[in-house]
Amino acid sequence: MKLYFFSSGTLTCDKSLLTMGRDVGKMVTVPVPFFLIDHPKGKLLYDTGNALEVSEDARKHWGPVCDVYIPTMSKDDYILNQLEKVGVKPEEIDFVIMSHLHLDHAGGVGAFPNAKYFVQKEELQWAFAPQFYQKPAYIRADFDKDMNWYVLNGYADDGFDFFDDGSLFIWFTPGHTPGHQSLVVKLNKDGSFVLTGDCCYVEEILNEDVLPGLVWSPPHSVESIQRLRHARDVYGYAIVTGHDPWGWEKYKKAPEYYE
Repeated sequence: MKLYFFSSGTLTCDKSLLTMGRDVGKMVTVPVPFFLIDHPKGKLLYDTGNALEVSEDARKHWGPVCDVYIPTMSKDDYILNQLEKVGVKPEEIDFVIMSHLHLDHAGGVGAFPNAKYFVQKEELQWAFAPQFYQKPAYIRADFDKDMNWYVLNGYADDGFDFFDDGSLFIWFTPGHTPGHQSLVVKLNKDGSFVLTGDCCYVEEILNEDVLPGLVWSPPHSVESIQRLRHARDVYGYAIVTGHDPWGWEKYKKAPEYYE
């Protein structure tokens, strides 16, 4: 099994949107990650990055979000073009696991014709009818499609053993959104990684008691972050934070990979 790290461009924003109440007025530029896992039983993506339309006319596609999160993206950054660089065609993707359906994660939904898409039931429901404070983060055109959805049910499906071989597990990690999920990847050579999506933006949140800047539920967010801390401190898992400009630098990027 191989794990590849990609980023579909960057976002520039006020750091307080990553760490609530901290560094207000300080602008930072962060990656927009997605991941490819090449497993003997199939090729799998965790998230799909920004939509191609962002590289063409971000404001037309995202609207006023661009006033808060400023995207920088070329067509080469789009997920299909990046996967082509490692020899993977869209029809070869068998599964897509969506951490959640925010605009910088769901931009490639629908681009993989043979894939089954794994999402939490609560995330689908919330994405179609979010409250006002998260509504701009959902671009309905990205995900309102006739997809082959496989719906998971929160805590009832927590710890879903994806290939039934102990190599990949889906963790239900709500807080950022009602239906957020993270992915545990257990590699033979390079150890175990937790791909956190937006459950945990930056390592500062892991190391200190600070909330992410955008949360649906602070109590749920704290519980999910504590789970990540436990995985790191007790089991030695590498925690791959979601939009960390400092932490991102230490990982190998595609075409290099972990195995």
